[in-house]
Amino acid sequence: MAPLEGKVAFITGAARGQGRAEAVRLAADGAHIIAVDICGQIASVPYPLATPDDLAATVKLVEDTGARIVAREADVRDQDGLAAALQAGLDEFGRLDIVVANAGIAPMQSGREGWRDVIDVNLTGVYHTVDVAKESLIAHGGGGSIVLTSSVAGLIGVGSDDPGAIGYVAAKHGIVGLMRLYANLLAPHNIRVNSVHPAGVDTPMINNDATRAWLGSIAEKSPQEMGNALPVQVLQPEDIANAVAWLVSDEARYLTGVALPVDAGSVNKR
Repeated sequence: MAPLEGKVAFITGAARGQGRAEAVRLAADGAHIIAVDICGQIASVPYPLATPDDLAATVKLVEDTGARIVAREADVRDQDGLAAALQAGLDEFGRLDIVVANAGIAPMQSGREGWRDVIDVNLTGVYHTVDVAKESLIAHGGGGSIVLTSSVAGLIGVGSDDPGAIGYVAAKHGIVGLMRLYANLLAPHNIRVNSVHPAGVDTPMINNDATRAWLGSIAEKSPQEMGNALPVQVLQPEDIANAVAWLVSDEARYLTGVALPVDAGSVNKR
């Protein structure tokens, strides 16, 4: 039997990148998927965000595994809209077992608008995701697993003095606080809560002209802040999806409250 057979996973930011890889991997492991993405632009973000076509591509990839999927456009900043998207999946599948709060943006060199938007999406959006999902996780009485996507920037003080970049680091550190508190709050219900902390991953959030230029400016000023310990420049989305698949599986059934770097030794190098 597949390790996640019969389970249902709610994934935000699922139209592309890490979210898509996580949706496909969990589906291949037997889970049905409730996929959410904004599929629209945020003004402070200097690179294109996902589109409805991207979300449709995720739907096809999940269905190709044999799993079922309900996909909806929703903004994690809008708690009511996010709850409605989740409810559409609950109406179809009748239960919820796994939450992957993955949606995030990187308006690194944006001004005050970048600070506001990155806090709203990367931190408040994660809170909204857990908040709308937790009662459904509790309801079926079988426990569950929540994974919050942070970053190596949620464990170390790396970045620049741009408001968007400062907000990114603050939000990613804040996710660790959410994770640790929710791990305690939900433990009586046998619901585990952990966070993953990737180094640079080859996704549209990193692989674009604006983010590459920002990374290059940091490398010029502080070369020691860049690079991984292992001889790999960038991770693949599937590397993060593999870690998430393990965290939500019974193989990690006693892991909760853990901040897991998936970073080729980037944090340890510092």
